[in-house]
Amino acid sequence: MRIGGFIPVSLSDFPGRVSAIVFTQGCNFRCPFCHNPSLVLPEEFSEPIYEESILNYLESQRRNLDGVVISGGEPTIHSDLIDFIKKLKNMGFQVKLDTNGSNPEVVEKLINEGLLDYCAMDIKAPWEKYKFLTGLEKVDVKPIQKTLEVLLQSGIEIEFRTTFATPLLEWEDIDKIKQYIPSKINLNVQKFISKNVLNKTLFAGR
Repeated sequence: MRIGGFIPVSLSDFPGRVSAIVFTQGCNFRCPFCHNPSLVLPEEFSEPIYEESILNYLESQRRNLDGVVISGGEPTIHSDLIDFIKKLKNMGFQVKLDTNGSNPEVVEKLINEGLLDYCAMDIKAPWEKYKFLTGLEKVDVKPIQKTLEVLLQSGIEIEFRTTFATPLLEWEDIDKIKQYIPSKINLNVQKFISKNVLNKTLFAGR
């Protein structure tokens, strides 16, 4: 798997667990507010980290870590994601996936095979605004809606997140997004940081 970053220890990214974080390179969205352009734009990719070196480190930390977070970029675009997670599970780690929800078949397969313990999905905007928040000419939101449905029925721990990227979103948009999920499930509205974003022109001076 193409890995662009690694954090050996985190106390905050996997609720209730001590975890490591693996960041994959590549994404099928071009969100202008993205703060990880080096994981999204191929021309900014660094030399990938060898998967074997990550696995060797994790093997050595089995007693110190509870789980592994796989983030990006967008992890589900990688064909070897499932095999990578199987290796983590065989070591005894719990696994959290961060996803934009664009590949419901991958998420559903991971859940059905018992390979996910926690999934955090970004809901970028109300469906009608997805084109603007993902930076694409066309966006089919049906797969994203399907992933939302899959997660709500999964029985695993889940989280939904929205980055409040002004001026692209307004508070009325947050209210709309909240209507997509049951009231008992909290929407994590993340603060937007305008530094080091993908579209520097759009957010210049903010």
